[in-house]
Amino acid sequence: MTEQDRLKIFLQKLSKFYQEREWKQFHSPKNLAMGVGSEAGELLQIFRFLTEAESSQLDPKTLEHVQDEIGDIFIFLSNLADVLGIDVIEAAECKLEKASKKYPVELFRGRKDKALK
Repeated sequence: MTEQDRLKIFLQKLSKFYQEREWKQFHSPKNLAMGVGSEAGELLQIFRFLTEAESSQLDPKTLEHVQDEIGDIFIFLSNLADVLGIDVIEAAECKLEKASKKYPVELFRGRKDKALK
């Protein structure tokens, strides 16, 4: 099964979930974008005071919490893209292609800054 197929099946499940609860009325692009932001904030909260090392070695409970927040973000983002008629995989591939041109590997390998000096 391709990623596109998995995404399509997931979006169908998500749509059914919202239809059954009559929640689609609350899912304007504005509200969904706000949901992405608020869920991303919840993900950031988990990592807020961790060191670099601690953030790479999460205990199982914290890792599950991170997984839940990533799931929430993906749900809101997928729903937003679907409402706007955007294929998220295609959008990500297009953005990666633009980034590849903007940041050619021969100029940016190993650099943390994004501006050429």
